[in-house]
Amino acid sequence: MVDLGRGPLAGLRVLEVGSSVAGPFCGRLLADFGAEVIKIEPPEGDVVRSMSRRVGDRSLYAASIFRNKRLLALDLRQETGRQLVKQLAAGSDILIENFKPGTLEDWGLGYDVLSALNPRLIMVRITGFGQTGPHRARAGYGVVAEAMSGLRHLTGDPDRPPGRINTSLTDEITGLYAAFGAVLALQARAATGRGQCIDAALCDSAFSMIEPHVPVFGALGIVAQREGSRLPGSAPNNLYATRDGRHIHITAMADSVFARLAQAMGRPELAADKRFDKTIHRNENEAELDAIISAWTEANDLDTVEATLRGASVPASRIYDVSDIFKDPHFRAREMLVDVPDAELGAVTLMGVTPKLSETPGRIAHAGGRVGSSTREILQQRCGLSEADIAKLEQQGIVRCSHADSSSEARRHA
Repeated sequence: MVDLGRGPLAGLRVLEVGSSVAGPFCGRLLADFGAEVIKIEPPEGDVVRSMSRRVGDRSLYAASIFRNKRLLALDLRQETGRQLVKQLAAGSDILIENFKPGTLEDWGLGYDVLSALNPRLIMVRITGFGQTGPHRARAGYGVVAEAMSGLRHLTGDPDRPPGRINTSLTDEITGLYAAFGAVLALQARAATGRGQCIDAALCDSAFSMIEPHVPVFGALGIVAQREGSRLPGSAPNNLYATRDGRHIHITAMADSVFARLAQAMGRPELAADKRFDKTIHRNENEAELDAIISAWTEANDLDTVEATLRGASVPASRIYDVSDIFKDPHFRAREMLVDVPDAELGAVTLMGVTPKLSETPGRIAHAGGRVGSSTREILQQRCGLSEADIAKLEQQGIVRCSHADSSSEARRHA
């Protein structure tokens, strides 16, 4: 019986063998909605633990992306470790991996082997360039695949080299696609009784974000270029400076919205001006329109501009940084900032669960813990090993058991 009170994926068993960001992000999405996710990482810890900032020796990134998971430290380079993975996979619904193509096969853990043990197993495979194609063997992180996808070429200002966003964007887009694929495969399995493979590539996922530019090049041969803060073809849609040296982004593509913007600016006649009365006309006269809007914003302080536009129901916002997010009550009201108790950190603020489901919402049960914090319980409960067996494996360096094992976390998943 599925306990929907714990989320729509309650009762689902997921084995996460990925590292870095894309695989763990996929696993985190499933864990947020109730799946039991066992994350396998090497005894020295996943590389994500060395990314971003720390409090003492605890990774804050790991506290977030490993949340809601049981953490098993296991050396896949040793045969005994791989045999334990086979045993766990035999009782799992989904296995997530993001090694280079062929790595699991070299270890005797390919889908042919694991599906023979468990025909219902769904394997989510995340790579830089996919399981097929001439670039399949290339090493690739998210930003490398982003560069090849065309997305990076469109990022930044036209008079500067391509920029990048200060987050692992493509990894998370791919993790999202991978989780979507896993849920689709679960739906198919309900009808067929069999699992399948999901091939999620970083390059494919980043490429999917430049959708509007593909048919344009195919039909007209036009290569899209960097446009800075504006979005061509939807004028006005740009970033505008204010009198106090700050900035606001305004978008008023629809004719009715532009009419409200013109009224808010004290220029209602612009809505009837043949240069600006229709979206297609505004697109043809975008530079001239931006100059008119800039003249208005630069004559007023940001607070005045933002309040005026909000009162007129014109979509606009100042540019937030993370400190602004923490100050804005909307994010707390939406439970997008959640203070999660932690035995060592006291409390850690994590990004909340999205999307919001009315009847079976996701939740954050606990923050991500230390390397091997669930090793002992998993090996006892899922593999039937004794304390002596586990101690021997630990002595051989095959597993690692944290001294901060969480017995309460183990009971939640028993």
